[in-house]
Amino acid sequence: MDARSSRYHETYARWQRDPVGFWGEAAEAIDWFEKPKAVFDPNAGIYGRWYTGGVCNTCFNAVDRHVDAGRGDQAAIIYDSPLTGQKRTLTYHRLLTETQVLGGMLRDLGVEKGDRVILYMPMVPEAVIGMLACARIGAIHSVVFGGFAARELATRIDDAKPKVILSASCGLEPGRIVAYKPLLDEAITLAAHKPDACLILQRPQAQAALIEGRDRDWAAMRDHALIYAHSAYRCVPVEATDPLYILYTSGTTGRPKGVVRDNGGHMVALTWSMRNLYGIEPGEVYWAASDLGWAVGHSYIVYGPLFHGCTSILYEGKPVGTPDAGAFWRVIAEHGCAALFTAPTAFRAIKKEDPQGKLLARYDLKKFRTLFLAGERADPDTIIWAEKLLKVPVIDHWWQTETGWCIAGNPVGLGALPVKYGSPTVPMPGYDVRVVDESCRELAASTMGSIVIKLPLPPSCLPTLWQADDRFRESYLTEFPGYYKTADAGFKDEDGYMFVMGRTDDIINVAGHRLSTGGMEEVLASHPDVAECAVLGIKDELKGEVPCGFVVLKSGVDRQPAEIEKECVALIREKIGPVASFRLAIAVARLPKTRSGKILRGTIKKIADGEPWTMPATIDDPAILDEIETALKGKGVGA
Repeated sequence: MDARSSRYHETYARWQRDPVGFWGEAAEAIDWFEKPKAVFDPNAGIYGRWYTGGVCNTCFNAVDRHVDAGRGDQAAIIYDSPLTGQKRTLTYHRLLTETQVLGGMLRDLGVEKGDRVILYMPMVPEAVIGMLACARIGAIHSVVFGGFAARELATRIDDAKPKVILSASCGLEPGRIVAYKPLLDEAITLAAHKPDACLILQRPQAQAALIEGRDRDWAAMRDHALIYAHSAYRCVPVEATDPLYILYTSGTTGRPKGVVRDNGGHMVALTWSMRNLYGIEPGEVYWAASDLGWAVGHSYIVYGPLFHGCTSILYEGKPVGTPDAGAFWRVIAEHGCAALFTAPTAFRAIKKEDPQGKLLARYDLKKFRTLFLAGERADPDTIIWAEKLLKVPVIDHWWQTETGWCIAGNPVGLGALPVKYGSPTVPMPGYDVRVVDESCRELAASTMGSIVIKLPLPPSCLPTLWQADDRFRESYLTEFPGYYKTADAGFKDEDGYMFVMGRTDDIINVAGHRLSTGGMEEVLASHPDVAECAVLGIKDELKGEVPCGFVVLKSGVDRQPAEIEKECVALIREKIGPVASFRLAIAVARLPKTRSGKILRGTIKKIADGEPWTMPATIDDPAILDEIETALKGKGVGA
């Protein structure tokens, strides 16, 4: 890849010269009922608002306009569920019909423009249809990860105050059925706010008892709605600055943070990203292997691909175990995927189970061009492994729930830049990214500091938190005046490449030396027997904090764990030096993670420090924390 062949620098400079003109031109790619009066109004909202005065509809841009343009027979959503053995394709025309029908059902339940609707659902087409139907009638949707604990769901019900909740009888995990309806019932009991109605999708794997007067059977109501929905429900015009959805950040305690996404800016930025960042053309198959409950699922399972006229895959399964570590290759080959977007954790799981990549030989990935990774820091060892195996570019990129799309990445559509392992590459247009010290002074190249973004944020980024402007200011805008605080730490090198080393609380202070746990994880991941790892700082009476590394070994490794632990300690000493004070590596069977694949470093740290901790609501398997506690006690830590 040659930087000279990329249009990135020219494009970024064009945005810098004229940000309003740049995003005004980008807005021509979507359909407006009324064009915006101003591309950007600096006097609106907390830091300004995009596309003020514009009138639009998100569902129209995702569905209707493609049917109107003659693409109704193209596949819009391919549902692939190895957990049920079911596959289903919805064309754009079918998706239009289904959103019309469900929009009619929601209106029949009393949902009006501006009302909130919570979706607490598994990875099924009805969840996508539910999001789009809300957008169609001007309602604000809030997707809560299916299977979320009842108390956590209750806090979101009380914050969003939904008129209706869309749910299902159950979700599926490998080897087990997760009953959603009892969790929903408990959450509504706990919540002060009570929804008017719940629409329940009965899945064959488990039937749920319905509460008379509140719960409606989805299939029965749909059959009735089919009679009149075709002619009754056109897309409701909304302001570009009206909320499209609320997405609550995971891991919150007390009142959760509801990230608000607006309609206009969201459509413009995601549409721009599909071609310019991801290098995808309309009609191609795009797969974001995430969950609808996370920001990636919103942006790149549902909205981005559909705005751009792509075919999007909705996958109800895992990277390993459904049935094996070749699951991703099967989906890519079978559906002709051009690009896959997933978390580094997924590829570390595949690498652990099939380190030689032998299962790939079964599949023909002839249409596959690019692998994109985000959600956690992508260690160079995993990227290099994937590059060698797949023989396609492996692109790390960095963004947040709050931004809704990429902050820094490698713009394949503009012409990819040279890869620097450990870096998500460069800021995208719209993001003026700086690295600063505690006094908000910009730091020299390659100096570690807090990563901030100069205001205003670009289109699609949160304008505020749901009904919490003051909290938004306090959480994101106060510590570094004039900037948005990402709460990530890292540095920029002399070429302007970003290196995101972890959250600011992942930078540990060892006897006065600021050290990056991400940098140590890179070193541990390079060990030939290590599949994945996590490094965190634990309390030390002498040095304040010292690093502790947890390593998961690759399948088939038959050496003694103690021997590998010693090698890991020596590797850190060799690559980073004695200053790291790295003396403790612990081999464990697995790492505790959220359902989106993020390692629960904060919880591990509390266990190691002997502090009180609570079970995270987003944890994938609670039993792993007991395993971690046992492993720490075996080393005399946390007892």
